[in-house]
Amino acid sequence: MTLAPTLTTLDALPAGKSATVIHLAPAAPNGQGADVSRRLMELGFVPGERIRVLKRGVPGGEPIAVKVGQSTFALRRFEAALISIKPE
Repeated sequence: MTLAPTLTTLDALPAGKSATVIHLAPAAPNGQGADVSRRLMELGFVPGERIRVLKRGVPGGEPIAVKVGQSTFALRRFEAALISIKPE
């Protein structure tokens, strides 16, 4: 029996963990992010790309420092929630 891979969103990935980008949502359920998904793709958050959460801000865990390739970006929680990932 084969189990389906566990998918989650980047905002739920703990600091120090890596994952692979699976999909970017076109917008958040509350309407935020119409242009954000496109910007995230331009920054390198594309399907198949390996990413790593470096650190989370205190308090509240925002912003989230994420390494993509050789670059590091700070994302807000709603931006990270647009990125579906497969944790490693």
